[in-house]
Amino acid sequence: MVYIANLAEHKDQQVTLKGWIYNFRSSKNLYFLEVRDGSGICQCVVAKDSVSEEAWDAAETLRQESSLEITGTVVEDERSIGGYELQVSDLDVIQIAKDYPITLKEHGVDFLMENRHLWLRSRRQWAAMRVRNEIIYAIHTFFQERGFIQMDAPIFTGNAAEGTTNLFETEYFDEQAYLTQSGQLYGEALAMAHGLIYTFGPTFRAEKSKTRRHLTEFWMIEPEMAFYDLEMNMELAEDFIRFVVKRVLDRRPDELDILQRDTSILKKTVSEDFPRISYGEAVETLKSEEMADMLDQMVEDRRAEEATLREERREIKKERGQAKKWRKAQIDQRIKDIAARIDQIEEDLRNIPDWRASALNFKWGEDFGGSDETLLTMQYDTPILVHRYPADIKAFYMKRDPEDEKLALAVDMLAPEGYGEIIGGSEREADLDTLKKRLAEHDLSEEVFSWYLDLRKYGTVPHSGFGLGLERTVAWLCGLDHVRETIPFPRMMGRLTP
Repeated sequence: MVYIANLAEHKDQQVTLKGWIYNFRSSKNLYFLEVRDGSGICQCVVAKDSVSEEAWDAAETLRQESSLEITGTVVEDERSIGGYELQVSDLDVIQIAKDYPITLKEHGVDFLMENRHLWLRSRRQWAAMRVRNEIIYAIHTFFQERGFIQMDAPIFTGNAAEGTTNLFETEYFDEQAYLTQSGQLYGEALAMAHGLIYTFGPTFRAEKSKTRRHLTEFWMIEPEMAFYDLEMNMELAEDFIRFVVKRVLDRRPDELDILQRDTSILKKTVSEDFPRISYGEAVETLKSEEMADMLDQMVEDRRAEEATLREERREIKKERGQAKKWRKAQIDQRIKDIAARIDQIEEDLRNIPDWRASALNFKWGEDFGGSDETLLTMQYDTPILVHRYPADIKAFYMKRDPEDEKLALAVDMLAPEGYGEIIGGSEREADLDTLKKRLAEHDLSEEVFSWYLDLRKYGTVPHSGFGLGLERTVAWLCGLDHVRETIPFPRMMGRLTP
């Protein structure tokens, strides 16, 4: 058996594929079958005079998602998906799929989410999961090549990293426990044993949020580094993201093409330095006249783009009536793309007044909301690093800035194009007495955190770390509007199945 991804190695050879019907059409004495096998899609051409009567009759019975074994000769054809097609000599049906619920027409999001176990077979979802896999592989490669050790933090915890308000509480025999919101505290203990470590696992947040950026179960990558200060932490985070983006661009161009991802900004992420601005500078930017002017220009640009798209749609609809079948398929897809972009433009135009109000009324000491992060990144073509946040809005374990006690040595990396925070980190407080004071200020029990305090009793050192949310990173690199498409089976408010 040969996989579609490897057809180039078998040019002009006879091979056997095993897979499923993704799409099909007929023309006189020909069937054009698009077959997928998990590694890719291949057009398989069944000519009536090239196969047995039994094989031809079998081809007539095929429907979307029917499974089959198909044999033929690999022929190079630039017009075909992947550049190769199969000239079929024989086929055997394994199972006829009847009334497959997800067709190639449009479906509503609720319907697709109810059928997520089947939606994963579609080309866009297939491509997104392949990019996700590449990101995971790149993450491990980056840290392993730099001497980091992967370690595992527990999912059941008896204490919270940042308080218990957003945690899922559960019973652990006769004790109260929580599903972890972060592996960071345990990562600090591991860094004191190994120097450079990272954890990679599921985390849980009970935030009652229904935004496009939030899941209740998601995966976090959390490196912790002994003897690292904030500057070293930011350097590592920037190198890390640049490495991951480059690997995806180099190794998953076909998947990005399926997702219709504009890669120009991703390429700048690889080649340009990331701007670094303080929280204070970010606040000034939000409230500046330049920001107001940028929003005014954005409104003009969006309206002009919408007018252009509507005109294009009118013109290609006229063309469709006289177009050949293959061209009609292209036009139909373009019409869908235009409709999606117009929807996004209209949403932006509705949101811009709220974004403007939020920016103008922003007060020093508040945390940035999603719209604030969007506005801050609109001026840049790469991620930006915002550092030195007000200590009052950050976690107890973050070290204060020696030059200004009101600030924490914290950093957030904000992705461009409106994707917001993908990394959050800090230099950790290394002094025992100071950490005890912070616990008291946050109403947290010294007894519960006794093991964590031990790290400051026995060989304390400066150390830092950060956490990257995998799903938000997948959304950004794939250009997806919602994180529900970045994980095989998303868990959100109101979504526990399939």
